[in-house]
Amino acid sequence: MKTFAYCIATYLFFSVGIPASLAQEKKNAYNDKQNISVILQKEPEFKGGEKALFKYFSDSLHYSNEAISKKIAGEVMVSFDIMPDSNLTNIKIFSGVGYGVDEEVVKLFKKIKFGPSIQNGVTLRMNMIISIPVRAAPKIVLPE
Repeated sequence: MKTFAYCIATYLFFSVGIPASLAQEKKNAYNDKQNISVILQKEPEFKGGEKALFKYFSDSLHYSNEAISKKIAGEVMVSFDIMPDSNLTNIKIFSGVGYGVDEEVVKLFKKIKFGPSIQNGVTLRMNMIISIPVRAAPKIVLPE
């Protein structure tokens, strides 16, 4: 009979005692003040969206004569910080195409503003990396 009681006690301990203690640990895991949930309410964006941003660059980007003659094509990868006041800072080229195109892209980024990121109700600085497609070719003038 003692063996049967011992088996029942062992079964109850392992089936109820351990899972209950694990549940208690899980319950307390998120009560730590350092484990806060982060809610990104608004991503940073260019006014008009991504299409408007690329249209701005395709309309405003001026190529050097050398870039046009060599028909330079590719992407300029740019990193920049969007500040809470919508200004862009730390504009850096990660990879470029050369022939003065990279510097022209940086000049154009200095002229624009992005809507800032909002996280947990607070506007904050956020870094973005964007690839700007470039294609230097002679302008085609269509007859009217």
